[in-house]
Amino acid sequence: MPAAPTAPVPVDGQQTPQPGPPPRRSAGGSLRPLVLRLHFYAGVLIAPFLLVAAVTGLLYAGSYSAEKVVYADELKVPVGERKLPVAQQVAAARKAHPDGTVSAVRPSSEDGATTRVLLSGVPGVHPDRTLAVFVNPYTGDVRGDLEQYGSSGALPLRTWVAELHRDLHLGETGRLYSELAASWLWVIAGGGLVLWFGRRRARRKVRGTTGRRRTLTLHGTVGVWTAAGLVFLSATGLTWSAYAGQSISDLREALGQTTPTVSTSLAAAGQSGTPAAGEHAEHGGGTADGADRESAAADVGFDAVLASARGRGISGPVEVVPPADASSAYVVKEIQRSGFEGPDTAAVDPANGKVVDVLKFEDFPVLAKLTRWGIDAHSGTLFGLANQVVLAGIAAGLILLIVWGYRMWWQRGRGTAFGRPLPRGAWQHVPAYVLVPLMAAVAVLGYFVPLLGIPLVAFLAVDIVLGEIAHRRGERTYGPADSGAADRAR
Repeated sequence: MPAAPTAPVPVDGQQTPQPGPPPRRSAGGSLRPLVLRLHFYAGVLIAPFLLVAAVTGLLYAGSYSAEKVVYADELKVPVGERKLPVAQQVAAARKAHPDGTVSAVRPSSEDGATTRVLLSGVPGVHPDRTLAVFVNPYTGDVRGDLEQYGSSGALPLRTWVAELHRDLHLGETGRLYSELAASWLWVIAGGGLVLWFGRRRARRKVRGTTGRRRTLTLHGTVGVWTAAGLVFLSATGLTWSAYAGQSISDLREALGQTTPTVSTSLAAAGQSGTPAAGEHAEHGGGTADGADRESAAADVGFDAVLASARGRGISGPVEVVPPADASSAYVVKEIQRSGFEGPDTAAVDPANGKVVDVLKFEDFPVLAKLTRWGIDAHSGTLFGLANQVVLAGIAAGLILLIVWGYRMWWQRGRGTAFGRPLPRGAWQHVPAYVLVPLMAAVAVLGYFVPLLGIPLVAFLAVDIVLGEIAHRRGERTYGPADSGAADRAR
């Protein structure tokens, strides 16, 4: 009987180990190098846009408090004994500024606060803004006037910072920068979380570590603590972006989740529709002096309208908008509510002061509520000062993450222009049952968020070109045997 074959024995007497099959990597393990490469590309190329957004966002978070200091003379007055009727305060503002039309009035909401009378169509004022005339509610003296932008009541300082954050004062073209930043922020933050929690080697604390490992630990720790806030800012920022924002609006409309509006039609409400004149008819084309005295007498005026709305639960700081035309009602809307209570609105007939329609925020569709809360939280008005402090903290955290990210890039390359290359070709080793659905999801997402999809295609094209160059030079790209190579590259 022949003897069984024996393994070859080398000269030194030691048995040569037989090569085994390459280790099988899990789906998650095969995705990790792909996430790392995407995180690297996005971090290096998108981070400048994120840095600008973070710095301007930090400035915006502080602009609320700065505004109160810079415009203290217009916003605050000594507390008097009794406030004058709102109509009398409007008349004082119109006397000081006879040009333009009264588009809205924001009565003094607390002791020592001025009343804002908003005028539209004033010569020299930007068409997208109104002239806010600040009136002492106790004496009727005009304290000054400033341009105001938007429903948040932003004055020149906050308006300038807000436009810097939104479009760098470059108009519609500049909005692409902020949409690009918002489109990629959640991807970078999510990828960072995957990489941080997926690390297999022992994690060391910051104390006792030096160099790149210390930078990585700082970067990862702050990233974990700020990730939720960064994803939130990304999602809410996209809601008012140019392209992704339109996709979100279309989706809400298709689902019947658009923001409702109060009905101001007196004809629909079965009201008389008595024309409003005088101060309150200017929005609809009446004369500034209220020449139609008979119609003017039929208008109950700002004070009666405000009292009727208050009686129907409209509380807190409000804005009173005069009728748009002879068949429309006044609109009294809350402009500031605490937390998630939301703004309520009422429409009031100018002829008799009766409330013809009330829109409660609690009746909004779910997506409309979420959108409102998200925008308010993103802009720092949902929870007041506490909201602004949190936003400032998230913006500061993002700035640190970007600085540390670039420092790690520099430390890995030891001063070279691009650092040591990360492994390429990782996507080729992702299982098909994972890669195909992933590519389909990315394609759909890229279609609805184009400033995510277009750069992603560009990143892929660059990676393929660089990989082909490396292949022609005989350099090895990523393969199954590179277990842990991605982590070492970090």
